Amino acid sequence: MKTCLFPGQGSQAKGMGRHLFDRFPDLTAQADQVLGYSIRELCVDDPRQQLNQTRYTQPAIFVVSALAWYEHLASHGKPDFVAGHSLGEFNALLAAESFGFETGLRLVRKRAELMSEAADGAMAAVLNLGAADIEAILRDHGLDQIDIANLNAPSQTVISGAREQIARAAPLFETANGHCIPLNTSGAFHSRLMEPARQQFEAFLASFDFRAPAIPVIANVTAQPYQPGAVAANLARQITGTVRWHESIAYLLALDPGQQMVELGHGEVLTNLLKKIRSERQVAPVSAPAATVHERVRDWNLRYPVGTRVRSAIVAGAVLATRTEAVVLFQHRPAVYLDGYQGYFDLDELQPA
Repeated sequence: MKTCLFPGQGSQAKGMGRHLFDRFPDLTAQADQVLGYSIRELCVDDPRQQLNQTRYTQPAIFVVSALAWYEHLASHGKPDFVAGHSLGEFNALLAAESFGFETGLRLVRKRAELMSEAADGAMAAVLNLGAADIEAILRDHGLDQIDIANLNAPSQTVISGAREQIARAAPLFETANGHCIPLNTSGAFHSRLMEPARQQFEAFLASFDFRAPAIPVIANVTAQPYQPGAVAANLARQITGTVRWHESIAYLLALDPGQQMVELGHGEVLTNLLKKIRSERQVAPVSAPAATVHERVRDWNLRYPVGTRVRSAIVAGAVLATRTEAVVLFQHRPAVYLDGYQGYFDLDELQPA
């Protein structure tokens, strides 16, 4: 089994795509026409220092990753799955033939414009703490204007939201033996502060027709393969939703732990994340062998269909509903995704309402 991965914003660097532009002159000229400027000049020389500005960053990454995909396709053929991190999901859908190069670039250009206009808020990476610990700290201290933006690895999470609250949260994470690193972004991406951008992008998407993916695409917002007719809805939700990256990788590794995963585009951001995810996957404890874990998941799915209302031991008073069937995460964790709380919960934590 083979999966191609496409990076998102943050993978850009001056000089990227240098050899690709000469190999694909027609697509390069098409990109220039859509964007109204030279994509080669931006990526290779960056004379006006625009490459790190969201409005320019996202189209640049999309084009370079698209050309890298066409180069890979010509020599290696199609993979079994594709996935992309945030912006990279557009490249995954391009690879899956849900839309063509020009349409994809027009979508990304609009997304970049909308996201660059969202100047409020901040983002930070939190290391050495799990998402559940981060959420508990935020909840216990009343920091209710912060969302989980990216679940990059079990011990690497990005938070996004009100700038003042993120500044207050940083020392709390450090006290809990975590490490908080402010990120240089123009806005609070993948948070509720992006809601105006989400609404405008949703309206923009309505003018396009999308094909069902010809290759299974793992969606950021669900960490599951795209369902029929979900392209526009998932791309709109992604702007405010959590990028469930390590859960997406866990899904793929559960299908084939030894599969080949190839990053296409500039840099090795996702390759390094993959190494981290693989190294942090826990071995199932002796007291809970894998067969027992799978039996528990199978039993849950037989008894409780998707949409079952449940109570959680860690979300006091709330009645939530399952969005997916139960799955085994990281080879040992029986869990189910809950609607309204944007995350997987251990089956041990849940009681049907």
